[in-house]
Order: sequence, then structure tokens, then C-alpha cells
Amino acid sequence: MQNNTNQISSTLNPQSSSLRYRIGVFDSGLGGLTIVKSLLQTLSNSTIYYVADTKNAPYGAKSTQEIINYSIDITQYLIDTYKIDALVVACNTATIASIKRLREQFPNLTIIGTEPAIKPACKLTQTKTIGVMATKATLQGEKYNKLSSKLQDEYGVEIIQKACIGLVEQIEAGEIDTPKTEKMLQEWLEPMNKAGVDAIVLGCTHYPLVSKKILEIMSNNTTLIHSADAIASRVKELLHINPQNPSINNELYIIPTGDIQKDMIDTALGDSCAKLVFLELS
Repeated sequence: MQNNTNQISSTLNPQSSSLRYRIGVFDSGLGGLTIVKSLLQTLSNSTIYYVADTKNAPYGAKSTQEIINYSIDITQYLIDTYKIDALVVACNTATIASIKRLREQFPNLTIIGTEPAIKPACKLTQTKTIGVMATKATLQGEKYNKLSSKLQDEYGVEIIQKACIGLVEQIEAGEIDTPKTEKMLQEWLEPMNKAGVDAIVLGCTHYPLVSKKILEIMSNNTTLIHSADAIASRVKELLHINPQNPSINNELYIIPTGDIQKDMIDTALGDSCAKLVFLELS
């Protein structure tokens, strides 16, 4: 990542702006744009700098130390280049691996992480059986396991969890509606269907991009839950942003560290209102 940030810094000049709020966001690829979409719909007068670390994707296949190194490099770049007011770690895997270290290393920066929304699912379920779809690294994380065990006992629910190995790569390649992706989803969702799951936690920011296909496969009246809106609300709260007209006068700069599927950006952002600048590396 260090080579990438040096290349970015030498290629791009920091943009001067009269906007009050500068928010850095990063993920291992395009998935974090599902959180950016909520930020753009919730905030106003904000500039969002989104680093899509596609060169090192997927983070779920990397070691904890590698993820910490990527996260520190990206955060330092965003601080040095754009003087961000807050950072959103728009990746469940990176949050579990690195957020403690980031908060130690950057104590003056407001940092918001992303975690699987298990508690809302526990509150919502009528069948007392929920599903969690996440990366292997997220499901193996100590914090996730402590939280899921606590909530199972507290709410008396069964949690069926699936490590969706390969799904991030399919989404990054734009393969969100192909027979291969559908077959993968069917294999993970079949046990949830049989168990009567009525709420599924999308524990990776990429997974909302295949929400439609998941709902088609699930036979129950299933609710899909992810953290994007809650994160946007938290950013607004921590930065004391009280927009009278949300989604007005926002800017989005997308900074990839490697190849990126541009058409997937439109898929992820939908009709979010923002000035969009796509920054390519030379």
C-alpha cells in the first residue's frame, strides 16, 4: 500500500475546498460505496474521499498484520493529503483487524468502524433464527464471537453463519447476477431457508450489492440488515452535522489503488446526489 499512496500523492494535488466537512472512507474495493451512499443521502456540505484498495482486495484473505498495515497507510495518506475530519473504516474485516490500532495511532481523528448488525437482527426476528453472511476473517474475529455469543444468550436466538468465500471477488468483477454467483449464494442460503431464518445480517459492505439475488433465493419473508444508515447517523452525530437539506452540496472523490470496475460504481451509488470525481492513477 505504501507504494500506492506514494503514487497517489505524486499524481494528485489536494483539492482546496470551502466545504466544512472532509470525510475519509476506505474499503478493500467497491463494497464501502454502500456506506458512502448513505453518507451522501444523510449529510450536506461534505466532501468524501473514498480509497478503494482494489490492489489488495479482498482483505478477508489477508493476515491481520497485513490489514493493519494497509489501514495505517491509507489513513495517513488521507490525513496528509486531504486533512480529513473523520475516517470511516467501511469494511467489517478491516474494522475487526485494525480499528484499535488506528485509534491508538491517530488519537485526534474521529474514527468510525463497521460491524455486523447482529443486535438489530436479534430484535427483529420472529422465528428466533437469524443468518449472518460475512468473510471468514470477520467470523473468526474475537470481537464478533464475543458479541454473537452474548446476543444469542440475551435474545434466545440461533445464529446460522456462513463464510462467503469468493463472493467479494465476484462482486468486484461485476459478477452480481451471473449463474456462478447465484449458485454460490444458493449453497450458503439453503441451510438458512431450511432453518426458517427471517433476518440476515450482511456482514460485509460488499454484500448489499447482491441483496436482490439473496431475496430471490430466500423463501421466507426475509429482512436484510446492514450497517450503512447507522454509520451515516453516527458520523453526523460525532461531527455535529445538522443538515437542513440532506444530500445537498456533497462531493465524492474515488481513489482506487488498482483496477476498478467503473460500472459497479453506478450500481453501488444508485441515484445518490453528489458531484463525483473519479481519480485514476497514472
